[in-house]
This record gives sequence, structure tokens and C-alpha cells, in this order.
Amino acid sequence: MATEWKGKSRGSVLGYKIFVFSIKNLGIRSAYFILYFVAVYFCLFAKKSTKASYYYFRSRRNYSVVKSCLLVYRSYYKFGQTIIDKIAISSGLRNTFTYHFDGVEKLQDLLHQKKGGVLISAHIGNFEIAEYFLNELDESPAISLLTTDSEHKAIKEYLESVTSKSSINFIIIKNDLSHIFEINAALSRNELICITGDRYIEGAKFLTAPLLGKDAKFPAGPFLIGSRLKVPVVFVYVIKETTKHYHLFARTAEVSHRDEMGLLKKYTESVEDILDKYPLQWFNYFDFWNDIK
Repeated sequence: MATEWKGKSRGSVLGYKIFVFSIKNLGIRSAYFILYFVAVYFCLFAKKSTKASYYYFRSRRNYSVVKSCLLVYRSYYKFGQTIIDKIAISSGLRNTFTYHFDGVEKLQDLLHQKKGGVLISAHIGNFEIAEYFLNELDESPAISLLTTDSEHKAIKEYLESVTSKSSINFIIIKNDLSHIFEINAALSRNELICITGDRYIEGAKFLTAPLLGKDAKFPAGPFLIGSRLKVPVVFVYVIKETTKHYHLFARTAEVSHRDEMGLLKKYTESVEDILDKYPLQWFNYFDFWNDIK
């Protein structure tokens, strides 16, 4: 199995239609109920992602065989819940959920500096719903999300047709590096540039650092950008804590200018800290460490 992420998440339009119908007509809990069977299906038939998830629990977290098998199922279920929550929140059910900030003053300070900032997140929890909570800050931020735009086109088009339009501006990563100009323009408007730092795609420049005791590849872009643009860098995570409650974390990263490896080290330490608290919400279902036999 290759170490890199392939650029697309698994799923079908039909599956999303079933969940959307359940949410809108029967309530969120009905969608959660269907998810019990979906999680079993993925355990049995999504062999590569199941093997990757088992490796994470067994080899990187050192859980027993039985516990690791159980947590693979629970991880799928938790991941499915975050997808359902995203659909529900973007469909007008924001007030069904509660949240609390941990480090909100760091984001407030960043916005008050009026020079933009870089937010680096990970595929832990559900950062995609952050905009619906960040809008409640004293100074509502404009967010630009740096993305490869590789997600399944049919699924994206369907979700856009049944949910409210996102206020996030998407900056597409291009081979000619023209996205750098868009990033600089967004920062000049005091916008927040959000990047995920944990999915390396084959062919792209990468950095290597240990995570949970073993070296892994990380995309170089987030750490080159964060260490070179002379703007504040904050690590952010949106974690599902209970059925309808989310916890938003913000942690300032302070490193020397042009020290991308120092920034990466801070990032991996931050990711490990979050995973120690919420081990189920590691949602990278591929051979992240290139170590699966």
C-alpha cells in the first residue's frame, strides 16, 4: 500500500442522499442509526482503510488486538457522525449543536493584528464545520481554504445542491504556483488561510518527521508557507466530544523565520497532544507511515 493519500475520499452520491433524507425527514439520530450498519460495511469491505486504521491503533498506539479491532469500528462510526453533523449544520441545524472555544483569544489577537494569518489543521475531528462557529467571534473572519480540489465531483455537486453555500473561499493548489499570489492577496485583506498539514500526495514536495514514534511524510507546502510569510501561525482543531457538542482548539506556533522543520516539529507535537486526548478521531485511512506489511 502506498504511503501517500490518493486525493479522494471514499463514498457514493446514493449514500449521501440516504443520510440527507434521514436528517431532513427523520432527524439526526435516525442518520446515526443507519451509520451503525455503514460502519460494519466499511470494516468488512474497505480493506485498505480498515488495515490502515487497525495499524494506527495496534502499532502506533499499542492497543491490544481486540481493542484495536473494536476501535476501528468506532472510528468509522465517529467519522460518519462528523460527516452527518457537517450536512446537518450546513442545512440550517447549527443551533442543534453546542461548542466551546479553547484558545479563542489567540484567534482574536490574530484578527486584531490586521495582517491575516495561517491556520494549520489536520484530518482529526471535523475542521470543515469551523466556519459556522468562527462566525460568532467578535470580529468574524474571512477564511480561504487551500485545497487540491480532488474530492469526488459528483458528491460535491450534490452536497452543494442541498446545503447552504459555504462562506469559505477555496484557493486551488496549481502546478504553476499561481496560488501563491492568491494567498498573498487574501492575507492583505486580513483573511485566514487554512491548510491541512497531514496529507502528502505523491509527486509533491514533502518533509519527513516522526509522529507517534515513527517517521512519516508531510506535505511541505503548509510549513514552507507558514514559516516564510511573516504572519501569525495557529494550529486549529474542531473535535467532536459528545453527540451534539464540539470543542474548538487554537494553539499559537512560534518558530524562527524560514524554519519549516521547526514549524513541522511544533505541528507534530500538537497533533500528538490532540490524538492523546481523542485517539478515535484520527481520520487518515491510508498507510500514513508506509509501514503496513
